[in-house]
Amino acid sequence: VQLQASGGGLVQAGGSLRLSCATSGITRRFDALGWFRQAPGEERKFVARLSRSGRTASYADSVKGRFTISRDNAKNTVYLEMNNLKPEDTATYYCGAQWGNSWGSWGQGTLVTVSS
Repeated sequence: VQLQASGGGLVQAGGSLRLSCATSGITRRFDALGWFRQAPGEERKFVARLSRSGRTASYADSVKGRFTISRDNAKNTVYLEMNNLKPEDTATYYCGAQWGNSWGSWGQGTLVTVSS
């Protein structure tokens, strides 16, 4: 099962976007959901993680205070609210599920471009 991220686009620095990821296709019990991003020429990097219970969230230092991960269980959707966007946030964003120490179920991702 691949998780499809959506909601990306072009935004000016200082702007906001909300990314969404539908999780209804996952049937295997996961430990957490999360967001990663990959800029051109770079490896995929961790952005945010939300525990299965929804009680524990963690963030990369570069996005702390600006990004918020959340989950709507009724809609089987995980979100990434991104505020005060910076040009260095430009990347393709992917959502994934975690089982133990492994992440997977990556979809095609959604492109976020922040202009200066």
